[in-house]
Amino acid sequence: MVAAVVAVVLGTAHAHAHADALDTLKSFTADAKTGRAAFTQTVTSPDGKKQRKSSGSFEFSRPNRFRFAYAKPYEQLIVGDGEKVWLFDTELNQVTVRPFSQALGATPAALLAGSAIERDFTLRALPDEGGLQWAEASPKLKDSGIQTLKIGFRAGGALAAIEILDGFGQRSRIDFSAVENNPALAADRFQFKPPAGADVLSQ
Repeated sequence: MVAAVVAVVLGTAHAHAHADALDTLKSFTADAKTGRAAFTQTVTSPDGKKQRKSSGSFEFSRPNRFRFAYAKPYEQLIVGDGEKVWLFDTELNQVTVRPFSQALGATPAALLAGSAIERDFTLRALPDEGGLQWAEASPKLKDSGIQTLKIGFRAGGALAAIEILDGFGQRSRIDFSAVENNPALAADRFQFKPPAGADVLSQ
């Protein structure tokens, strides 16, 4: 009897934790109209033997405007202006531009800056891990190139991390710090004009 009661209590607590994880994600997408943070990204090969690290800053403004500025180990800028996504490789002085609808899809940017996550993802809560509250977002579009995304929040609902498993089994983790919700961001942060002399490739 005691074991049964404990099981029921633990099961109820587990369900509440799950509800909280989804509530936190939905509150984030509803309440954080703009945001910025520093990030560190670690990409791990499918066999777990190789890692690549990079870092930079991230900003977003809903709906569908974002800016990833990689600073290390080399500079690269990705800007979504709501109509197009621009990728600028500073070292090569090369710009790749794609229509927004094709480039965004079921990506971390869509999860962080999009306005219709329940349209693009199947959501479910996961158990708390590493002191974070986790929710999983599985792309509804099967050829998105991504198997699953996990988004983690600290106590109080602050964005903490995203984990990505792509279609090739490669894993990426983006850890956020110095997170600000609803800062005032200038509109030109989400605009991009190719530098003079840059090669521009349209896809």
